[in-house]
Amino acid sequence: MRILVTGAGGQLGQSLAAAKRPTELQLILLQRKDLDVTDPISIEKAFSSLKPDLVINCAAYTAVDQAESEPDFAFAINADGAGNVAKAAANVGSPIIHISTDYVFDGEKGSPYTEEDSPNPLNVYGASKLAGEREVAAANRLHIILRTSWLFGPFGSNFMKTMLRLAKTQKTIDVVSDQTGCPTSTTAFAAVTLALSSRIQTGKTENKWGIYHCSATKPTNWASFAAKIFDASEKAEVRTTKINKITSVSLGAPADRPLYSVLNCDKLRLYYDLSCDSKPRHLPPR
Repeated sequence: MRILVTGAGGQLGQSLAAAKRPTELQLILLQRKDLDVTDPISIEKAFSSLKPDLVINCAAYTAVDQAESEPDFAFAINADGAGNVAKAAANVGSPIIHISTDYVFDGEKGSPYTEEDSPNPLNVYGASKLAGEREVAAANRLHIILRTSWLFGPFGSNFMKTMLRLAKTQKTIDVVSDQTGCPTSTTAFAAVTLALSSRIQTGKTENKWGIYHCSATKPTNWASFAAKIFDASEKAEVRTTKINKITSVSLGAPADRPLYSVLNCDKLRLYYDLSCDSKPRHLPPR
């Protein structure tokens, strides 16, 4: 089974590359330098040549605050680019797994969001990802959209690595405490995505196309998550770093975030018997 992975240079793409998988799963890893998702002609040529059995679209613009000042760029990648990839996959008969985000919601519900809840993004990033979901669904009938949240892991840029980096030079770190979500291990998410890919192709379960939520399910806030990261680290500079809890308003970030973006993942368990709640293996050692 040949699985084409776009955006393979990002944290999730690298986690997919590093994941243990059956030998029959062959990953074709394409970074941005290999495939520009904003160029539909080059995408069509690549897909016609490679003829993947399935596509995992990890290509994304993920700079949430920066997107506020360059919305056209964010939409070019997250919306138009996603549609380009989905269309090219459809043209060669390949299903697509497209990665999306909890930031498509406004955070006002106060209980875990299901796939049936209406999106209402608060920022450009969330709006561009929601537009991408719709582009994918319109371009390729054989689609699964996986919404996830607060990804962290050993590769790329993420909250865990930022906290560990700041702890090397700062005795006190301001961290938001009024945003609630579920930190999700890229290792666990990659394992679920590959297992889902395999089940789609083998036909062992009836494929149910559409949107699914795929995250860990233990809610916390950023400040508490930072504390757990520091507690799990053996580094002296981390153990002596204090966390100063602040509000989203006092942080003053360019992009608004949902104050509550916990995802209900029951649908993925029901239809595919998959979950991201496996224990992460890449936190700093105790």
